[in-house]
Parts: sequence; structure tokens; C-alpha cells
Amino acid sequence: MLKTRVITALWLAPLAFLLIFALPTRWFAAALALLLLVGAWEYQRLAALEGSAGGWALITVQAIIFLGIGWYWGLLLQQAQVVFLAGVGAWLLMLLRLQGFRSGRKPDANYRKLSALSALMSISLAWFSLAWLHSREHGPWWIVALLLIIWAADIGAYFTGRAMGKRKLATHLSPGKTLEGLAGGLLAAGVIGWAAIAYLPLGQHGHLAWLILAILTALISVGGDLFISLHKRTSGYKDSGHIFPGHGGVLDRLDSLMAGAPLFSLGVIFLSGSGT
Repeated sequence: MLKTRVITALWLAPLAFLLIFALPTRWFAAALALLLLVGAWEYQRLAALEGSAGGWALITVQAIIFLGIGWYWGLLLQQAQVVFLAGVGAWLLMLLRLQGFRSGRKPDANYRKLSALSALMSISLAWFSLAWLHSREHGPWWIVALLLIIWAADIGAYFTGRAMGKRKLATHLSPGKTLEGLAGGLLAAGVIGWAAIAYLPLGQHGHLAWLILAILTALISVGGDLFISLHKRTSGYKDSGHIFPGHGGVLDRLDSLMAGAPLFSLGVIFLSGSGT
């Protein structure tokens, strides 16, 4: 499994960087929208809506939201700070569902409604956040900085957890995660995130506030991972999909990024002093 994951990552990462750096924002946003529509398809399975009118409605509404965001792009850019602030609040509310998770729970009508709404919120916010970052000066490098934070948190948590992990973080949702792994991941994300902001060509200098932003971004990204795990556990799927060998589906790969992107974007506005 580890070998398959590594091989997939070796071709997936260069492809991602190619799309980030080679495409102008308009085409980057279009490619990202297509990828996230695959995520919406996976989400309707995790929301126990597969094969139903509700499942098709979820995908259709998501596509319409993408078109709406594109149509009102200029207006949304002017209100980006408000959008990201609302997005962070929405994620904090969605993460409250983690407290209500009970092992063995079966999908019911309330679960389906909340999951469909969560899908639309999380995917739409991720798309706008990443497209907004890409549209900024040095935009591709801002996305690289965010990816480095997410990856550092994931890798740091994995190896710290394997070496020292004893206390479980969320036994029923993700048995492999530990509090020690979480601490190691946050530390790695803080260090790598600070270095990325300081040394990547972003026109910024590393200082304490950027370190804090990196740690907070990593922390909420863990919540995003657990949030998708909640849906997989409830709906009975091991992975959200099978598009990436050894890595699962789009949501399996982007869950942390989806949660972290709005908070990171909000932090960029405050710390760089620019909302456009």
C-alpha cells in the first residue's frame, strides 16, 4: 500500500504543480471546478444519496454555484474578507458534527440533509479560496505555501504518531490518529509554513503571526480529514472513491485542503494587508 501511495504521489504532485504554475487563473479555476465536481459526485455517495434525485440535485446545484461564483467574481473579490470569515465560521459549525458521531449510526434523513449542505459549503468555499489565492500577485506560490503546510501536517503527524503515538485522537472516526501525532503534525506545519512564507517569492517576511496562521491552518485541516472520515464511517465506505491508486478519491486527497483553504486565505488578507 505504501509503495502504491508513493508511486501515485510521484506523478500526482508534478501534475498538480503543472496546473498551478502553467495555467492562468481562469483555466486553473476551470480545471479545479472539474476536479471538485468529481468530489461532489463522491460526496453524494458519502451522504447516502447515490442513485437518488437528491444525489443528482447535489451535483447539479454544485455546478450552478460554480457558475454563479464565476459570474459574480468581481463582486466576490471585493468582499473576499467577508466570504472567508463566513467560511471559517461555517467550517467551525460543520465540525461540531464530529461531537455527535456515534459508531454504528446509520444514515437518516437529517444526516442526508446536513451532509448535502456540508458538501455544497465545503466544496464551494475551497474552490473560491484556491481560485482567489491563485489570482493574487505571486498566486501560484501562495497555493504552494498552503500545500506545504497541509503536507507537513500530514507527514509530521504520520511519522510522529508511528514513533510515539499512544493516546488516540478520535478512536471511532480515525483509529490511527493520535494526540502525539497531532502535536508532531502541528509542529511540522508551523516550521514548514513559516519557512515557506519567509523564503518563497511571496513578498512577505516570516514572523510569529505567519507561524500561528500555519499552525491554525494545519489544525483545522485535521478537522477536515476527520469530517470526511465521519461520512465514510456513517455511509460504510472505506474511501470516498478510487480515482487515485493507494490514495482513494478526490475527497480523500483534498479533505484537509478544503478545510484549511478559507482560514489560510483569511489570514493572508489580514497579514499581507490586502483583500484583492
